[in-house]
This record gives sequence, structure tokens and C-alpha cells, in this order.
Amino acid sequence: MKGFKEFVLRGNVIDLAVAVVIGAAFTAIVTSLVTNIFNPLIGAAFNASMLDEALVVSIPTVSGAEAELKFGAVIGALINFLIIAAVVYFCLVLPVNSLLKRTFAKQSDESVPPADVPPTDVELLSEIRDLLRAQSGIDTASAGHGSHAADPTPSGSVNLGNGPLGSR
Repeated sequence: MKGFKEFVLRGNVIDLAVAVVIGAAFTAIVTSLVTNIFNPLIGAAFNASMLDEALVVSIPTVSGAEAELKFGAVIGALINFLIIAAVVYFCLVLPVNSLLKRTFAKQSDESVPPADVPPTDVELLSEIRDLLRAQSGIDTASAGHGSHAADPTPSGSVNLGNGPLGSR
């Protein structure tokens, strides 16, 4: 039961529920706009009271009756889709994208690199290696800066230290 409670009270689920309710109300507004304003205007252009009644083509069927192809209804659905898409884009997507762009621009302007950045492990190990070489009297320029652990003592000499780097 605890898991279900956490799932239901999670912000994403509540946001989704609000979006569905707002979407249903928004769809009702757009449908009313298309049905009551745009369909009659377009229907008047085709001499019909509604767009659903315009551009009807009757074709004969095998049984001898007639079937109606309602091109006006398809055009009405297409207009409905285009209006919904335009309103969603211009009223929701465009303003949100603009807001996000301004927010990220402000964040990038305000972002100052931190002054106290700790060195990485590799940098610390490189410093330790260089200090050990300097203490043992080895020329760091001739010893190289590779990451391998080679014996830095010259060939033929004896290493009196207690490790491969000759540290004491």
C-alpha cells in the first residue's frame, strides 16, 4: 500500500492528471469553435448548413443502395486538427521554449567556475611522483612523465632506497 501511495502522490502522476483534465476542457473549447464557427463558414462556401453536409458524394453499392462519401466531414476533422495544433504550438510550446531558453541563458551567464576545485587523482599522483623524483636527485626532464612504474636508477648503479622510486 505504501508503494501505491508514493506512486499516486508523485508529482508526475498529479501533473499528468491535471494535463488530461485541462486537455479535455481545451478540446471542448476547440471543438465548439470549429463546430459553431468554422464549419458553418466553410459550409456556406459549399452551400451547406454544416461542413459535414458539404461535399457528399453518393456511390452505388453491390446491393443496389447508395453509400455516401463525406469529404466535408474529413475536411472538418482536418481543420479541427490544424486549429488544435496551432493553438497548442502558439499558446503552449512556443512560450515554454522561449521561457526555457531565457532561463538557461541566465544560468549560463551566472555560472562562474568555482575557485577551489580540488585536483584529480591523476594530478595528485603526478605531483607525488615528481616530488619523489626530485628528492632522489633524478632529473625529471630525462626521466620522462610516463605513467609506468619503471626503476629510475641508472643501469649499473645500486638502488639504496626502499622502493622502485628510490625514496627514503
